[in-house]
Amino acid sequence: MEYSLFFLIGGFVLGFAMAWNLGANDVANSMASAVGARAITIKQAMFIAGILTFVGAVFIGGHVTETVRKGIISFDAFSAHPEFIVIGSFSALFAASVWVFVATWAEMPVSSTHSIVGALMGVGIIAGGFGTVHWAKVGQIVSSWIISPFFSGILGFIFFIIIRKTILEKEDYVGMTKKVGPFLVAFAVFIIAMSFLLKTPLGKKLALGTWGCFGVATTICVLSGILGKMLISRWIGMIKNDIVEMVFRKLQVFTSCCVALSQGANDVANAVGPVAVIYFVIKTGGVGEKVPVSPMLLAFGGLGIALGIITFGHKVIKTVGFKITHLTNTRGFSIDLSAAATILIASKLGLPVSTTHAAVGAVIGIGLAKGFEAVDIKIIFKIILYWLITLPMVALTSMLIFKILTAIFV
Repeated sequence: MEYSLFFLIGGFVLGFAMAWNLGANDVANSMASAVGARAITIKQAMFIAGILTFVGAVFIGGHVTETVRKGIISFDAFSAHPEFIVIGSFSALFAASVWVFVATWAEMPVSSTHSIVGALMGVGIIAGGFGTVHWAKVGQIVSSWIISPFFSGILGFIFFIIIRKTILEKEDYVGMTKKVGPFLVAFAVFIIAMSFLLKTPLGKKLALGTWGCFGVATTICVLSGILGKMLISRWIGMIKNDIVEMVFRKLQVFTSCCVALSQGANDVANAVGPVAVIYFVIKTGGVGEKVPVSPMLLAFGGLGIALGIITFGHKVIKTVGFKITHLTNTRGFSIDLSAAATILIASKLGLPVSTTHAAVGAVIGIGLAKGFEAVDIKIIFKIILYWLITLPMVALTSMLIFKILTAIFV
């Protein structure tokens, strides 16, 4: 196709921009609770998350991307016009990048996955009409605005109540920390291990199957419980003040780091997937349902995510970590655990969820454990507003960009 060089170079530029925006906005999913609970500083969070998301993207990220992400539009609409695939991917990256940047500037957490999906939806409508869009899939995405935060909020509420009833409200809270803590560590490690293995690029590489993943995760869980018992006893012997919170501070840093690593592995495709499609179509003249993603492209996306975290990640972290409700280390641990559990359970059940929505929902649920007065309702309503307008905003923007580009180049 004509102007291939323009779209190839432009695609890489926009892919890097999308990765940068993804890092800047989505870092709050993993690090906001740890910063809000003052387990680590914002600078430490951005440095740690920058490294771990890069490692996750490069070494655990998927090497194959779906041509039409999440099956949101019919592939048949583009089969006869491969140039539309290139322009559509370019337009989707442009629209999604702009929207995530606007949301980050406003310090609002939004879903990068939903941004890309909404942009592709707009491309499908403008290229092939409303019949091109799989509206059932769109309905599932809309339902995730309710499923993700509600389910994660409920789990966060339950986990924190368990910690409060079994440890914080007990007279011998130090002794109960020694007894209950190892079980919480084991459960957290089980959830995290399953999150890395079940229906993930790493799990597919290992080819373990559901029961194989369960067996590996259970083994790691038992070993972690034993190690956790030893470490907690050692920490308690070293800590003099705020013993429980200090123990959970160490546990929370661990869970936040795991979430950051997983995030890099699972979200890098939102940035480099469309770039891989552009390159593949320009190179071959056509495209299948899946497109290979080279390790270099994963590293390219991982670098963009890391730079986004380091340079701009502080904005959304401040909103999720400080503005919704007051966080402590026990609450922060509950947030990480409930968000990870929500994503895992929903993935197994085939339900659509957003990591961003799950993380924010967990923060709200933890806040509500102390009553409605413990959460900032105005901030919550503002966040929900941004969630609601994400799909239509990026869809309309991508439609406009696609129309302009096809008028110029086709």
